[in-house]
This record gives sequence, C-alpha cells and structure tokens, in this order.
Amino acid sequence: MLKQHSENEQVSIIIPTYNESENILKILHSIREILPKNIPTQTIVVDDNSPDGTGMLVEDYLKQVKKMADNTIEVIHRKTKDGLGSAILKGIQHAKGDTIVVMDCDFSHPPQIIPKLLESIKKYQCDIAVASRYIKGGQIQGWSLKRKMMSKFATLIAKKGLGIRTKDPMSGFFAFKRNVIDGLSIDAIGYKILLEILVKTKNVSIKEIPYTFQDRELGSSKLTIKTILEYYKSVLKLYRYGKPLENQEKRSSVKFLSKAARFYTVGASGFAVNYLISLLLTGGISDMWYLHANVMGIIASITTNFILNKAWTFGDGDFKIKKTISQYGKFAMFSSLGALVQLGMVYLLVDSADIVYPVALILAVMTAAFGNFVLNKKFTFKEKLLD
Repeated sequence: MLKQHSENEQVSIIIPTYNESENILKILHSIREILPKNIPTQTIVVDDNSPDGTGMLVEDYLKQVKKMADNTIEVIHRKTKDGLGSAILKGIQHAKGDTIVVMDCDFSHPPQIIPKLLESIKKYQCDIAVASRYIKGGQIQGWSLKRKMMSKFATLIAKKGLGIRTKDPMSGFFAFKRNVIDGLSIDAIGYKILLEILVKTKNVSIKEIPYTFQDRELGSSKLTIKTILEYYKSVLKLYRYGKPLENQEKRSSVKFLSKAARFYTVGASGFAVNYLISLLLTGGISDMWYLHANVMGIIASITTNFILNKAWTFGDGDFKIKKTISQYGKFAMFSSLGALVQLGMVYLLVDSADIVYPVALILAVMTAAFGNFVLNKKFTFKEKLLD
C-alpha cells in the first residue's frame, strides 16, 4: 500500500522536446499558472538538441522569469536526437519528485488535466493515473481517420497481445508514484514508455481519467514509419519480458504472443519461398508463364508455411497422413481467406480512408496474418486461443 499523497510532496513534470520552439514557453507558462501553488513542482524539459533552439529558449526564459522556491524549471540538453522514450527515461532519472508526470509539449495534452491526475493518485490511492482518450468522456479531436485507425490498431495490439487491461495503454500523458519503478530496468524502446511500465510492474493500481486529445496546432507531428516500426519492436521485446522456458510459462498472453511471433516469422519465410520459386520458374529452371509461376510459388509457400507452423509454431509432431492432409486443407483455406482479407482491406484503406499505400499495406498484412494465426490456432491445430 502506497502512502497517501500529501500536499507538500514534490511533483516532477517531464516534457521531452524536439523542435518545439513554438510551444515550449506557452506550455511552461500554462503549467505554472494551473498547478496549485501549495504543491512543490519541478518541471524538467529534456531537449534532443533541437535545431530550432528549443532548449536555448528555455534557458533564456529562466533568466527572465521570477524564480519561485516551490516551482522550479530545469532543462537537460542532449547532444543528439536519441528518441522520445530515452528522453523520458533521462527525465525520470533526473526527477526529484515523489510523483512524476509525463506529457507532451504541443498542447495535445492539456495542462489543465495535470491536477486531475495528481488528485486521482491521492483520492483513489492508486499507483498510476492515466489520461485516457478511450474511456467514457474521453475523445480525440483533429485527427484524420488514418491516424485514428492506426492508434486503435496499436492499442489493440497492446491490449490483446500483452494482456494489458488499461483502456489507453498508448497514452503519453500519465502520472505515477516514483516507487512504482523502483528496481525496474526500463529499456525505453519505442515511444510509449507507459506501456513498458504497465508490462513490467505487478499488482499496481491504475486509474484512468478522461480527457480530450487535441491535435497540435503549431509545429509538426513526430509520427513516422520509423516510429511505427519502433513500436512493433518494443512490443516484440515486451512480450518476452520475464519469460522462462516456454514449457514453464504460465502467462497465457506471453504464450500467445510467442506463438504469434513464430507464425509471423514463418510467414516472412513463406514470402521468400514464394518469391524465389516464382523467379526460378519464369527464368531460371524453366520458362513458365509468370502467372502460372506465381501460382506455383504460392502453393510452395503455403506448403512450407504449413510444415514449419505445424512442427515449430504449434509443436505438433504428429504427421500421420490423414490428420496432416486435413490440417493442410484447413491451413490452405485460411491462408486463401487471409489473402482476400488483405486485398479488400488495402483497397478500403487506400480508396475510402485515404491512407497511403505503404501504411495501408502494413495494416492489412498485420491484420490478415493475425486472423490467419487465430483461425489456424483454433481450428487447424485445435488449441485454445489464449494458450
């Protein structure tokens, strides 16, 4: 049980920045105006060597504003752009507060919510308070359908894949008691450090409060393809967290994701088989028509995928002819269905939702592959979904 938050406990607010010269002074002023004067506050700006001089603006601001003993502002200048996660971790290491708040600088995270986060920790005696877009009363304004779908998909992966019950585990706006992370090794891979804390902590109490996320008015978004790939990398690493030998693993979510990762790996190898067979048949070992060669490549990839998934992903060593043929038929059927889902989803995302093709393709492939995995797990290899 955590000790009750008292009014004289210090609060540290961490604000990572990169090219936020248009927002930083306004956010610092807003925080000073909004936070209760009886709460000692340490605001830490962690700047990743912004070319627009964000860090130096804070330095100049500190020379001009009146110093307040109970409300300090500090800036950490990093020499390179090392990423959002590591910037937050640097701020946490520098923080002196009993409670730590993490937020963005662009006003998508309204400073007015900070007192509500702190009050939630005090009132509900919780360890973590999350500003949530996805509980009743929360919403998102200013995002395109593309951004909303990407956010929902990333949240779904975190909740279903990692066994997270929090409605908005991808929130970048949250507060937590410092002792929650005592003894934890935080890797800060990717851009959502809250997700890492949720996975790595046990028996913590969490309270979500609704807020309205408003897309930035000034500056540019930091979301890139690289950011998306880093997120998937962080999820893959988090599902392995604390994992012993698989036959000793008790957590259903970890076992589920372990097999899902194998299924995706086999799928990647199937793509290579398809590609090589198709090329060989059209100009290597024969002069076959390219469409016929592609059909042969698909059949070859489905076959190798089936064998690898049966033996490796699902650990089914029973290759009796009747059973294997039955399983192969189901596997081929679900693979074909997945291909249709992928094609349909790409078409809808590109033509109806106006999502660029590379992003639409990633979402479609991930969705189709996940559907294939679930269907084959349950119906082809007769396993419980969460096992």
